[in-house]
Amino acid sequence: MACREGCKTKSHSSYHECLRDAGTSTYLASPSRGLDGTVQKDWDRELSMYRDARRQGVQPDSTKRPAIERAMKMSEQAGAAYGRDFSMASPGEGWNG
Repeated sequence: MACREGCKTKSHSSYHECLRDAGTSTYLASPSRGLDGTVQKDWDRELSMYRDARRQGVQPDSTKRPAIERAMKMSEQAGAAYGRDFSMASPGEGWNG
């Protein structure tokens, strides 16, 4: 049997031809060319976390996971939205010495 179980035509000469005709492919699996599905998924997840934080009124200092988690934790502890209602002072800010 050359075709996959879900093939509609069952007329392909090889399993490879059947898969190709169905449009299956690998998901960004060429790390040597900078294509890595895992990296892409992590990046997408990070951006999704950032969007969720912004929807809640929180404005993290960056789109990176540690900054998002820090802003969300601080918002929860303060009962206010980080970046909108309050933020952290940068080192030396407000110092007149």
